[in-house]
Amino acid sequence: KVCKRKCAEVQRCTPCKQPRCAFPVPEGGVEDGGGSGDASSNSGTGHCHLCPLDVIDTSSINRLPSSILLKVFSHLSVKERCLCASLVCKYWRDLCLDFQFWKQIDLSGLQQVNDDLLVKIASRRQNVTELNISDCRGVQDHGVCSLAAHCPGLQRYTAYRCKQLSDLSLSSLALHCPLLAKVHVGNQDKLTDDALKKLGEHSSELKDIHLGQCYSITDEGMVALSKGCPKLQRIYMQENKLVTDKSVRAFAEHCPELQFVGFMGCSVTSLGVIHLTGLRNLSSLDLRHISELNNETVMEVVRKCRNLSSLNLCLNWSINDRCVEIIAKEGRSLKELYLVSCKITDHALIAIGQYSSTIETVDAGWCKEITDQGATQIARSSKSLRYLGLMRCDKVNEETVERLVVQYPHIVFSTVMQDCKRTLERAYQMGWSPNTSNAS
Repeated sequence: KVCKRKCAEVQRCTPCKQPRCAFPVPEGGVEDGGGSGDASSNSGTGHCHLCPLDVIDTSSINRLPSSILLKVFSHLSVKERCLCASLVCKYWRDLCLDFQFWKQIDLSGLQQVNDDLLVKIASRRQNVTELNISDCRGVQDHGVCSLAAHCPGLQRYTAYRCKQLSDLSLSSLALHCPLLAKVHVGNQDKLTDDALKKLGEHSSELKDIHLGQCYSITDEGMVALSKGCPKLQRIYMQENKLVTDKSVRAFAEHCPELQFVGFMGCSVTSLGVIHLTGLRNLSSLDLRHISELNNETVMEVVRKCRNLSSLNLCLNWSINDRCVEIIAKEGRSLKELYLVSCKITDHALIAIGQYSSTIETVDAGWCKEITDQGATQIARSSKSLRYLGLMRCDKVNEETVERLVVQYPHIVFSTVMQDCKRTLERAYQMGWSPNTSNAS
C-alpha cells in the first residue's frame, strides 16, 4: 500500500527516476511478476491505474534526499521491498538494493527460498549480520553452510521448524561466524549434541539460544554448551525430554549472566531448579509442566532472585495457596505470575491482592476452585493489577465478571465471553460487518 500511494506522485523527468509504468505497454498487457495483480495496466493509455496522467513535478517524492527514502524503505519487509517498492521505478529499485537492507535478512515463511538464493546472497553481500529462514523448507545444509562461509559477521540466526537441516548447518555457523550471539533453531529434529559441542567450542559470544523441541539433544550437549558460552543471557528449552537437572545445574554454574531461563516440559525437577537461586540477574523463569516441582523450591528461588519479574508455573499441580502467598510477599520485582491449572483457591488471589504492590498480570485459568470471591477480592485490593485470567474458572459467574469490568475498567478480565467480546469489538473497529461478510 505504501508504494501505491507514492507511485501516484512520482516525477517523470530524469530517466533514472522514470516510473516503469510510464512506458508504452505492449499488446496483451504486462506479465504478472508474481504480485497480487494490483498493478494491472490500462492498455488504452499505457499507464497503470496507480499512476495518473497528471503528475505534479513539485510534489514528487523522488525530490527527497535518498537518505530519507532509505529511511522510509527501512520500515518495509524484504518481501515488500522486493515485490512492491523495487518495481515502481529504477531509482527505487537501486535504493532497495542498498547494502543496509541486506544486513538483516528475513526470509521466513517464503517457500520459494532455496539454496541457490542463499548462495547468491552470500556471494554478493558479505555484510549480513542477521538471517531468518524459519519455515523455509527449500533450504538445505548446503545453502546455510555457503552463507556462513562468506558472512563471518553473522550475529543472529533464526531457523524455526526447518526440520530438513542437520548438525552440519549449525556446526558451520559455529566455525565460520565467531560473533554469533543469537541462535534460535526450535523444532529441528535432526539436531544432536554434536552441533551444541561445536557452539561450545567456537561461539564464546553466544548470548541467546532457543532449542525447544529438538528432541535428540541431551545433557551431554547442553553441558558442553554451557561451559563454552559463559556470556549466555537467555536459554529456552521446550519438551526436550532428554534434558535433565544436570543441564540446569551446568547453566547455573557456568552462565552467571543468565536473565531468561525456560525449561518447559523438560525432565527437570526441584533438584535442578534449586541451583537457579545463584543467578542474581534472573528476571524471567518458565517452569511450565516440568517433571516435578515442589513449593519450597519455588519459594526459595523467589526469595533469592530479587530481580525476578516474570514467573510461569502453569501445569504444575503441586503449586498451592501457601506458595503463592510467599511469592506475593517476597517477589518485590515480580510483575507477571502465571498459574494456569495449579492447585490454588481464592486464598491465593486474595494474598496477591493483599501483599503484592508490583504484580500486574495474573493468569489463574483452569483453576477450578477459584470463585467470585477470589476474583472480586483481588480486583478490589490490588493497586497494580492490570490483567486477570479466569479462563474456564467455572465457579466464577459471568455476571460477576461483567460487574467487575464496569467497576475496574483499568483491569482486563479474560474469560471465554470477555475474549469473544473483545475480538468482535476489534473486528468492528477494522470495518467488519455481519451484513457484508461472505458466507462460507
